[in-house]
Amino acid sequence: MLTMVATTSNMSLRAHLRGSWRILLKEVAAFGLIGAIGFVIDVGLFNLFFNSGQIVAKCISTFAATAVTYFGNRYFSFSHRARTGIGRETSIFLGINVIALLFSLAAIALFEYPLHFKHHLLVMNAVNIATIGLGTIFRFWSYKRFVFLHPDKVHAHDVDLEVELAE
Repeated sequence: MLTMVATTSNMSLRAHLRGSWRILLKEVAAFGLIGAIGFVIDVGLFNLFFNSGQIVAKCISTFAATAVTYFGNRYFSFSHRARTGIGRETSIFLGINVIALLFSLAAIALFEYPLHFKHHLLVMNAVNIATIGLGTIFRFWSYKRFVFLHPDKVHAHDVDLEVELAE
């Protein structure tokens, strides 16, 4: 009897892990597709507005990419996750993107001013792309953790969303 319970438990665990990996793979693939669209928008607008100053260019490119990727992530990448209200999701999503933007602006400003690469298109694009890459890792984790919540976190009676978000 104990062996049967252990076998059932192992099968249940395997099924859960297989399902979890499938969901994670779907999220990563969809996030990557939406991210690729955002990347093209970000790099394209950054280069279009490059001569207006890299700080200005980065602000414009990030805000445009953020608008597009919000809808893509909400309705495609994380469409299977629980909905907690568009106002809550949007404000946290924008906050996360502002944090990533500030990191990017700090790196760009470092290369633009003290290091004197202001007019070096290749260097500034490399910095921009590097900050997009680092920001992407931060965004994926943050969106899953704070914006597009797992249904168990939203529907559990003993979970306080205010406390969960503060952790």
